[in-house]
Amino acid sequence: MSLRKQATSGFVWTFAQQFGNQIIGFIISVILARLLLPAEFGLIGMIAIFVSVGKVLIASGLTQSLIRSENPDQEDYSTVFYFNLLASILIYLIIYLSAPWIAAFYNQDILTGIIRLFCVTFIIDAFASVQTTRLTKLMNFKTQAIIAIPATIFGGIVGVALAYSGFGVWSLVWSNISSSVVLSVQLWIYSKWAPSLVFNIEKFKQHFNFGYKITLSSLLNKLFSNIYLILIGRYFSASQVGFYTRAETMKQLPVTNISNALNKITYPLFASIQNDNIRLKRVYKQLMQMVVYIVAPTLVFLAVLAEPFFRLLFTEKWLPAVPYFQILCITGILYPIHAYNLNVLKVKGRSDLYLKLAIIKKSLMVIAVLVGLQFGIYGLLYTQVILSFSAFVINAYYTDRFINYSAFQQFKDIFPIIIVSCLAGMSIFLLDNFLHNFLDIFRIIFGGILGVSIYLILSSILKLSSLYEIKKIIFKKINFK
Repeated sequence: MSLRKQATSGFVWTFAQQFGNQIIGFIISVILARLLLPAEFGLIGMIAIFVSVGKVLIASGLTQSLIRSENPDQEDYSTVFYFNLLASILIYLIIYLSAPWIAAFYNQDILTGIIRLFCVTFIIDAFASVQTTRLTKLMNFKTQAIIAIPATIFGGIVGVALAYSGFGVWSLVWSNISSSVVLSVQLWIYSKWAPSLVFNIEKFKQHFNFGYKITLSSLLNKLFSNIYLILIGRYFSASQVGFYTRAETMKQLPVTNISNALNKITYPLFASIQNDNIRLKRVYKQLMQMVVYIVAPTLVFLAVLAEPFFRLLFTEKWLPAVPYFQILCITGILYPIHAYNLNVLKVKGRSDLYLKLAIIKKSLMVIAVLVGLQFGIYGLLYTQVILSFSAFVINAYYTDRFINYSAFQQFKDIFPIIIVSCLAGMSIFLLDNFLHNFLDIFRIIFGGILGVSIYLILSSILKLSSLYEIKKIIFKKINFK
C-alpha cells in the first residue's frame, strides 16, 4: 500500500477509534458525573500522577524505538515485551508499598486501597503494549479501532452499574480495570502476534539507548503536567481537585481526540520519510494546519458556551469548574503542535535533544508554579497558559534546525485559523447574550450552528487550505506529497 493510501486509511480508522471511544466515554462520564460527587472524581485525580508515571516507566520508550526502527524482527518485539512485563510488575510493587505514604500526603486514608487496586492496570496494559506497537508500526489502525470501542463500552457499563449501586469512587476504579482487561485480551487475539522465548541483550541495548531518553522526557512531562493536581490536592479540597479534573478532561476531549489520533499516525508517517527533509516539512505543515483548524474553533466555541454546556450535562453542582475550563481551553489550542515538533526529533533519532528540551521546559515550569501558587488556584491556571506558549517556541527550535520550519513560520501558518476561530466565537458570544434566558440546550444548539456557519463562511472567503485538505480526507483524496 502506498504512503498516501496508508495515511488516508490511518486517518479514517484512527479518527473512528478516537471519536468512537470518546463519544462513548463522554456519554459514560456524563452519567457518572450525575451519579457521583466532584470529591469522588477528585480522589482519582489525586492519584493520576502515579498512574501516569507508572505507565510511562512501563512503556520505557522502547516501543517508540520499535516504531522508528526500519526492520524490527521477532527478537526485537519479544525482547521489548519481556522487559515491559517485568518492569510493570516491579513498578506495581513499588506503588503498592508506597500507597500508605501517598494517602498520608493527601490526608485521604481511602487512597491506599484505591491506588493498590487501580494500579493493577500497569501489568494488564504491559501484556499488550507490544501488540499495540506492532499494529501502529504496520499502520493498521483499523484493527485498533475495532477492538478499542468494545473495551470502552464494557468498562463504562461496569462503572455505571457500580455507581448506580452506590459503590462511589470504587466504580471509577473497576471501570478502568475492566476496560484494560477487555482491551488487552482483544489485542492478543486480533494482533496475531505472540512473543517467542527469547531475550536478545544486544537488541535490548539498542532499543534502550534510544528509549531511555524518551522515557526520561515523558517522565518529566507526566510529573510536571500533573503537578497542578498534586498542588491542588495538597493545598485545596478534594472537590476542587474534582472541578479541575472535570475542566481538564473536558478541555482534553477535543484535543485528545484529534491530536492523539493524528499523532498516532504522524510518528510512523514521519519515520517513513525521515530522510527527506523537504517532504517532511511539507507533510508536517499540512498536518499541523489541519489539526489546528479543527481544535481551535472547537475549544473557542466550548469556552464561550461553557456555562450552559456544563449545567446541561453535569448539573449545577459542576458549575464551579466552568472558569477553570475556559482558561484551560487557551492552552489546548497549541497542545497538538507540541507533540508534532517533538516527533521530528524522535524520527531523526535525537532523543538526547528531546530530553534536553524537556529539562528546559520543566525548569521553567517549576519557577512558574512557585509564582502562580502565590495567587491561588487561578494563578496556577494562568501559568499553564504562559507555559503553553513558551513550550511552543522551545519545541520549535530544533524543528527549525532540522527541517527549516521555525516557530515564527509555524505561528504564521496557523494565525489566520486562530483569528477566524475567535471571530466565530465572538458571534456566538453576542448571540448568547440575547438567548441568556433560553433553555441551555437551545443556547448550545443556536450558538453552535451560528459559530460553525460563520467559521466555514470565513474559511471559504479567506480560502484557508485546511478546509480543502479536510474535504480531501473525507473523500479519501488527500495526497501527502
